[in-house]
Amino acid sequence: MSPPLTSPASFALAPQDHAGIDHWKVDPFTKEDNPDGLLDESSFATLFPKYREKYLREVWPSVTRALKECGIACELNLVEGSMTVRTTRKTFDPYIIIKSRDLIKLLSRSVPAPQALKILSDDVQCDVIKIGGMVRNKERYVKRRQRLIGPNGSTLKAIEMLTGCYVLVQGNTVSCMGGWKGLKTVRKIIEDCMKNMHPIYHIKELMIKRELAKDPALASQSWDRFLPKFKKKNVKRKKPSKIGKGKKDQVFPPAPVPSKLDQQIESGEYFLSQEAKRRRAAAEKLEKQKEAVSASQKKRNEAFIAPKEDAGDGGDGGGEKKKRKSEVGNEDVAAMAASLKAKSKSKKDGDEKKRAGKSDGDEFIMKAKKRKSGDGEEKKSKRAR
Repeated sequence: MSPPLTSPASFALAPQDHAGIDHWKVDPFTKEDNPDGLLDESSFATLFPKYREKYLREVWPSVTRALKECGIACELNLVEGSMTVRTTRKTFDPYIIIKSRDLIKLLSRSVPAPQALKILSDDVQCDVIKIGGMVRNKERYVKRRQRLIGPNGSTLKAIEMLTGCYVLVQGNTVSCMGGWKGLKTVRKIIEDCMKNMHPIYHIKELMIKRELAKDPALASQSWDRFLPKFKKKNVKRKKPSKIGKGKKDQVFPPAPVPSKLDQQIESGEYFLSQEAKRRRAAAEKLEKQKEAVSASQKKRNEAFIAPKEDAGDGGDGGGEKKKRKSEVGNEDVAAMAASLKAKSKSKKDGDEKKRAGKSDGDEFIMKAKKRKSGDGEEKKSKRAR
């Protein structure tokens, strides 16, 4: 009878084991483990975006050399925009084709070639997380993706340091490379970030766990008492005390608005034949055309209508207007006559002044002549003496 699983005899070492063996260690797979190679050919292909074409052409020789060492053939098709990897007769590792598939997948998601070639080693795994469909709202999705990156990439760098993984956010996917434990943590952080949970909470928790792991006394104890517990804070909005204030409370709901079909049944149009409906529609159209023509004709004729004249003695209003007009006209005539009289008077005064000035001048000239003539006669008389 075999001993129970809980007894010490169940943990006895096997004949090939020893006390210092590590059962979790993964030994490298060499050519001696599979000298005959593979029986059949396997291949994988993936598409890449147009903007990656130039970079892939530059780094493809180095990718080809790395895959050739593993016995994998690769092909870059620029016409179709695809990369293909397949096994050859020299391939001895059956899992290397899966690693090669991950390599071309990472290259198509904008991972640099030196970083992507690390996936060929046994202790490095990869995970491409699709985040495009996790959030419906485009603006909210962009904000949460930027929250994952952080200012100047600080949040992403902290996640890489704490998990030991390489993380690249590109478009609608997040490419991760590292160990299985780190990849599991990174996926949880990314999914929670897309569910509106900030990555800083996970970063704080990881930092505390890293410090606790350094203490060997806490290796066999629970760390729950040291880890922070973050509660969701749902801020409740204040609801108005009375909805629909100012409106009377109606016992019965308002009557539904009749549909087009109900209106047709009520008017009887629903029961008419197709021909009758066509005739009715044509008559309505013709009536509308006549109304439009008459309106336009009326508008044209308005230009030829003479303006209305004021009534002569037809009423008191007309007589008062005429009286006002006549009074205004008489005042204007009187003012004009007064201004003309003033002008004529000023003109007469000016003429009189001119005449007076002219007569004074003539008298002055006549006196001057008389003086000259008197002086001449005196001189003649003196000479005669």
